[in-house]
Amino acid sequence: MMRRPILSAVLCSMLMAGVAQAETVNLGITQIVEHPALDASRQGALDELAERGYVEGENLEIDFQNAQGNPTIAAQIARKFAGDRPDLVLAISTPSAQAAAAALQDDTPIVFTAVTDPLLAKLVNDMDAPGGHITGVVDAPPLQAQLQLIRDMFPEAERLGILYNPGEANSVSQVEKLQAMAPEFGFELVEVTASRTSEVMGAARSLAGRVDAIYVPVDNTVVSALESVLKVSYDADIPVFTGDNSSVERGALASLGFSYYDMGRQTGAMMARILSGEKAGDLPVGTVEKLELILNRGAAEQIGYDIPAEFEEQAVEIFD
Repeated sequence: MMRRPILSAVLCSMLMAGVAQAETVNLGITQIVEHPALDASRQGALDELAERGYVEGENLEIDFQNAQGNPTIAAQIARKFAGDRPDLVLAISTPSAQAAAAALQDDTPIVFTAVTDPLLAKLVNDMDAPGGHITGVVDAPPLQAQLQLIRDMFPEAERLGILYNPGEANSVSQVEKLQAMAPEFGFELVEVTASRTSEVMGAARSLAGRVDAIYVPVDNTVVSALESVLKVSYDADIPVFTGDNSSVERGALASLGFSYYDMGRQTGAMMARILSGEKAGDLPVGTVEKLELILNRGAAEQIGYDIPAEFEEQAVEIFD
């Protein structure tokens, strides 16, 4: 007679544990490399999820994997997630998103962020109606506005150096667009490439004495080794402009772009909608439209440049 209540209590406890487990969301995060812009987008997504009730350690379990800049490792991470079958995968950067899309060819929803051109990367076929199980938020930089900024700040500049990784689809897309736009702004592009972070210093040095300014696009390889570019620029008095605003705090002269943290918040909102039952393929790919001018006075001093007052008045943030 005494065993039935005990057995009932055990069964009840097991059922309750099963319910709790079922309510816990398993999130896989794959990121090509850790650098401030991508880290900010990840933090923004997690903060947005927390505000919407998905809190790590309570009802959210996170498996964060960093590919350390290696596409082969990104593919291994994606295959791991394919076996683990999380409730949702957040893919940060184009290489990570491409690897996830190749490995997770099922109903596991994938949300990408910090992807510049999802059409070129073959992640989606339609920005407004992605279909399938993939959607996300793009970080396509406002290239035309950024070229105009360089022209306005350096009216006499003629040769613009571009440093990028030809193995990153997002970088190739940006360079192709820059090639088409540059003549309109009176720039002759001087392109150099670096396939690994260890090659960035040499590529940057090859620009010294050949260009009037350097533009670093949204490129994970080059941004990861930005300090190498900055050392060359300071030694040669060459201004460095970047496609992402977070690189200005690290020592670039200026950027006219958007907050990667805000982009992450936008991504997190999309993830929450999917976790609430909406289909990823039904959500249009998002874009970030708010632009902010960020300047670095310390970088200007390093190259002997006085930032005109008109630009300081427009800047939302100035680093010293």
